[in-house]
Amino acid sequence: VKDICREVGISDATFYNWKAKYGGMDVAELKRTKELEAELSQYKKMYAEVSFQLEAAKALIAKKF
Repeated sequence: VKDICREVGISDATFYNWKAKYGGMDVAELKRTKELEAELSQYKKMYAEVSFQLEAAKALIAKKF
């Protein structure tokens, strides 16, 4: 395993983490997991943007009063 990991440029720990996370999944489950992770990432970005806008609005309102 070490040699293969070295060839593809990942650490042993990364390989074993991936194996633990994805090892028991079939292709459909893996695909769905990746889709959900991508969707979650989009939601996190949207949340960050809305939070930033909210804080900016609060600061603007505080300056007016």
